[in-house]
Amino acid sequence: MLDRTRPIRLKSFLAGRWQEGDGDGTVVLDAATGHPVAELNAAGIDMAEALAYGRDVGGPALRAMRIHERALMMKALGLKLLELKEEFYALSTATGATRSDSWIDIEGGIGTLLTYASKGRRELPNGHVIADGAPEILSKDGSFIGQHVFSPMHGVAIHINAFNFPVWGMLEKLSPTWLAGMPAIVKPASQTAYLTELVVRRILETGLLPEGALQVICGSTGDLLDHVTCQDVVTFTGSAATARKLRATPAVIENSVRFTSEADSLNASILAPDAEPGTPEFDLFVKEVHREMTAKTGQKCTAIRRAIVPAEHLLAVVDALKARIDKTVIGHPGEEGTRMGPLASLAQVEEVRASVRKLASEARIVIGDPETSPMPEGAFFSPCVLVCDDPLNATAPHEVEAFGPVVTLFAYETMDDAVAIANRGAGSLVASIFTDDAENARALGLGIARLHGRILFGNRASAKSSTGHGSPLPQLIHGGPGRAGGGEELGGMRSVHHFMQRTALQGTPDLLTAVVGRWMPGASRRTGGEHPFRKSLAELELGDTIVTEKRVVTLEDIERFAQFTGDTFYAHMDEAAAKRNPFFEGRVAHGYLIVSFAAGLFVEPAEGPVLANYGVDNLRFMTPVYPGNALQVQLTAKEITPRETEDYGEVRWDCTVTRDEGEVVAQYDVLTMVAKTQRDA
Repeated sequence: MLDRTRPIRLKSFLAGRWQEGDGDGTVVLDAATGHPVAELNAAGIDMAEALAYGRDVGGPALRAMRIHERALMMKALGLKLLELKEEFYALSTATGATRSDSWIDIEGGIGTLLTYASKGRRELPNGHVIADGAPEILSKDGSFIGQHVFSPMHGVAIHINAFNFPVWGMLEKLSPTWLAGMPAIVKPASQTAYLTELVVRRILETGLLPEGALQVICGSTGDLLDHVTCQDVVTFTGSAATARKLRATPAVIENSVRFTSEADSLNASILAPDAEPGTPEFDLFVKEVHREMTAKTGQKCTAIRRAIVPAEHLLAVVDALKARIDKTVIGHPGEEGTRMGPLASLAQVEEVRASVRKLASEARIVIGDPETSPMPEGAFFSPCVLVCDDPLNATAPHEVEAFGPVVTLFAYETMDDAVAIANRGAGSLVASIFTDDAENARALGLGIARLHGRILFGNRASAKSSTGHGSPLPQLIHGGPGRAGGGEELGGMRSVHHFMQRTALQGTPDLLTAVVGRWMPGASRRTGGEHPFRKSLAELELGDTIVTEKRVVTLEDIERFAQFTGDTFYAHMDEAAAKRNPFFEGRVAHGYLIVSFAAGLFVEPAEGPVLANYGVDNLRFMTPVYPGNALQVQLTAKEITPRETEDYGEVRWDCTVTRDEGEVVAQYDVLTMVAKTQRDA
C-alpha cells in the first residue's frame, strides 16, 4: 500500500532525454487514501523539438527495420514487461484498481503487444511495404497494371490517452503504430500518468527500441498540435467535447492530419424476450451488467451504461442486480477480498455525482445513494442503478455518461422498441445481446449494427469461453460510429494500416514487381536452367519460373480418381447427366484431380531446399477439363519471405494450369517452406 508524504516528480522523455517542466506542477493523489503520489508539469518543454526528434531519429530507425524485425522487437519487449509486471501492479493500486482491474490494464496491454507481434509475423510480408489486394489489370495486353500498397508515413503518432487504462491505453495504440513503422509520443492523462511513466521508463531501459521510437509527455501538451503535418497522426481517448476541441486545432485542419477519437459511449446491453428469469441467459445478463458496473469501478469506455430489458422482467432484473450489489465488497484496492475500489479521483466522484443528478431528472434511483460515500477518506462511490420509465422519449439517459458504477435500466414492449432504445445512444463502442434464440439474435443484432462498433451475443453455449461485453480484443475493431468517435484503435491489420499511407501504383508489371517486392502478372519470368525447387531462399529470385511438360487427362484417370477418393459426383461419372448440366459438354475431370496432376508436373521429387507444402490460396477453376485435354503448368516465384529467427522462409508461387492451346483451367498460389541455404543430403 502506497503511503507517500511527498509526491514523485515526474519527468517527460522528449527529444532523447528526460526533462522537467518549469515551476510547480500538478499534484495527483492516491485514489484510495488521498495521499500525494506524483507531481507533473511539462511547461516550457520544446514540443516542436520533440516532434522533429521523432521524425528525424525514430522514424528512419523504425523504417529501416523489416516488418518482421519490428514484430520480433515487440515480442521481446512484451516478454520483458511480463517479467516486470509486479512492479506495475504495486503502483497500480494508487489508481484505485484492484488486482483484477490491474490485470486488465497491465497484462491486457502486454498481451495486446504480443498479439500484434504474432499477427505481424503471420499475416504481413517481411519487407517494407504491404500489398493491398490483388493487382488491377489496366490494359488489354497486360503491359499497364495497378497495385495498391501501404508504406510507412514519415511522421509521428501522437497518442493522447485517458486516465482509466494507463498501461493498456498506451500499449494498444503503440502496437499497431510500431508495427507500421511509426514512432510515437504518448501523452497520458495526468491523474494516472505516474503508472504510464514507470512503464515507459522500463521500456526504454530494456534497450530494445530504436532511439526515438517512444517519447512521453507528463503534463500538458502545450503547443504540440500546432506543429503537426500531414505525415503525423493524432489519436485521442476521452470526452467528446475534448475530442472536438483537439480536432479543431488549426494545424490539424489545415494539414488534413489523421485524427481518430474514442469518445463518450453509452453502451447498451439487451435482454432478449426469450431470456426469462430462470434461464442461463437471464443470469448471464445480470452477471455481466454487475461486472461492467464494478470492474474498474465502472471506469471503462466499454462499460454497460444502458440495460434494456423486457417490461415484464424489469423488477426481476432490479432484484437480481440488488442481490449482487449487496454482496460487492468496496474497499482499498490493495486489500484481499476487495471487489470494487475507488474512482480515480475526488474530482471524478463529483463528476459522476453531477452526471447521476442529470440522469435522475428523467429516471428514478432504485439502488444506491450517489450523494453518500461508503468510505469518505478516498474517492469511493457506491454502485447506482436507475430506471427510466419513458425510454423512447427521455433525453438525458441517452446523452449523459456517468463514468462510474452507474447503469440505467429501460423496459421495452417490443423488439423494435429495444432496437430504437439502443440506437438512441447515437453511436457506441459496443452492445451486447443475451439470447439463445437465433431469430432474436438476428433481429436485434442487425437492428443495432449500424450504430455499434462491436456486438457481443451472450448465451449458455459461449458462457465459459466468452471474453465478455467490455473486453476489447486486438483481433477485432475497438471503436464505434457517431458519438463514440469513429475510430478503430484495434482490429488487427486494420489499425496498422491507419498508420500507413495507401498509394495506388500504376506502371509496367516489371516496375511494380521491383517496387512492391511481389511478382506481378505479366512481369518477366526466368525459365530454363535449374529447377526453382532446387534453389535455396538465398538463390531464388522473383520471377523464377518452370514451364512443365504436358499430361493428357484420360477417362480412366477420372474414374480411377473417383474410385480412390470416393468423389463420384455425377458430372464426373455420368455422360448424359453431365451434358444436361449448363456448364459442361460431357464428363469432366475433378478440380482436385487437376490440382494433383499439376503438382505431379511441377514438383521436383529429390531432396532439396524445399521443405514442405503448407497450402494453396485463392484456388479458382476457370474452364472444364475433358478427357483428352492436355494439362500444362507455369509455376513462378511470386513472393519470398525469410523468417527472421529460422533457417527457412516462405515462398508463394503463382501457379497457372492450362489446357491444350493455353486456355487457363485453374489459377492459385502454392505456399512452400524453403531453406535459406542449400542443405546437405
